Amino acid sequence: MREGVIPALLGTGVTATGIALKTLTMADDNMDMGDRMDRDKLMPLVAAGIIGFGLAHVVLGTIDIIQDNRW
Repeated sequence: MREGVIPALLGTGVTATGIALKTLTMADDNMDMGDRMDRDKLMPLVAAGIIGFGLAHVVLGTIDIIQDNRW
């Protein structure tokens, strides 16, 4: 298996998880705010962090794949 494929696939999965979490958080925004104010403020930040972590893995894995093809 080529170098960089595993990080790229892992990053794709993590990014998809972060996007799903962000989508669920946005769907919950339409519900009653009640006493969930702290969770509502924290979850978008967590989702953004997960998406960023996943995208970083995709980029680094892609760089490894490209460098592997050059040499």
